[in-house]
Amino acid sequence: MYIDGTYMMILLPCIILSLWASSNVNSTFRRYSQQNSRRGLTGADAARQVLTANGVRGVRIERVAGNLTDHYDPRTNVIRLSDGVYSNTSTAAIGVACHEAGHAVQYAVGYAPIKIRAAVIPITNFGSKLAMPLILLGMLLSGLGYFYYNLVYVGIACFGLSLVFQLVTLPVEFNASRRALTAIKDGELLTAEEYQGAKKTLTAAALTYVAATAVSLAQLIRLLAIFGGRRRND
Repeated sequence: MYIDGTYMMILLPCIILSLWASSNVNSTFRRYSQQNSRRGLTGADAARQVLTANGVRGVRIERVAGNLTDHYDPRTNVIRLSDGVYSNTSTAAIGVACHEAGHAVQYAVGYAPIKIRAAVIPITNFGSKLAMPLILLGMLLSGLGYFYYNLVYVGIACFGLSLVFQLVTLPVEFNASRRALTAIKDGELLTAEEYQGAKKTLTAAALTYVAATAVSLAQLIRLLAIFGGRRRND
């Protein structure tokens, strides 16, 4: 992707925001990984308590390798917690584990946005893979007639599907964190001071999703600015 005015004004600031958000979530997690829970709960313990408090049964909790690779897999109904979360007693680990348990609760109660996200994933994955090939093909074939240039706009529309996925993901992630923090507070899993550590960790993680959405939106606007301008010039 070449650098031009639209890149500098639209996309670059969002990329910088994304890089900052990624760095911030890692530094925040490291910071609150040093703040241990007085109750001595591990991430796995906390996740189980969240599930129990919400009446959710049958969800397995497993360890997975890697750093911040934590996720809930609805296909197998398994919460997978990373090495730094599963058996860790820090407030950061408890916050992350409860967040993943929050996703399991979302599926259990039929939370609408997570159903929508699950439904659009195959479409958005397919569209994102087709986007750039269609744009390039449309540019290459444009000499044969304007009809072929329309492939560029089909490609841009396919790319827009990735933004749809990001937009649907935002409420899903925010809600999971809200459920996690509510469970931590109501279940007294952490003290008031420790609760702030978990909250800051989840807030930092949420910012990465906001930044990813901003990057997708900026990329879409840039594509429209570049190729929309070409259409007017033609």
